[in-house]
Amino acid sequence: MSDDLHALQRRLAEFAAARDWQQYHTPKNLAAALSVEAAELVEIFQWLTPEESSTVMSDPEAAGRVEDEVADVLAYLLQFCEALGIDALTALAAKIERNEARFPPARRARPDRPRGSEGRGGGE
Repeated sequence: MSDDLHALQRRLAEFAAARDWQQYHTPKNLAAALSVEAAELVEIFQWLTPEESSTVMSDPEAAGRVEDEVADVLAYLLQFCEALGIDALTALAAKIERNEARFPPARRARPDRPRGSEGRGGGE
């Protein structure tokens, strides 16, 4: 894992230890807290149009809320990974590799054929 992420995990662990919160940082509790924080991030965007959601960071108040929720999600994810011994960057790299194999790039449609007809018995 990168030194920066590892340092953040150490800071989070020290923060929890100084407050005697480690007893509550079980995988179950951390997964639940992560879900709640992700929902709070979704709540910011819930009733925005796609266009409004694309420009949310131009409003300083909304941008601050988004950044706070992103930080909360990341904090709980890092603590969850720490509790289970997961290297988040290694897990992500492995998942990307699996997805690249599972979902290869789509072939481009030929201009003389409708989109989506590739590979459907077209004699290619």
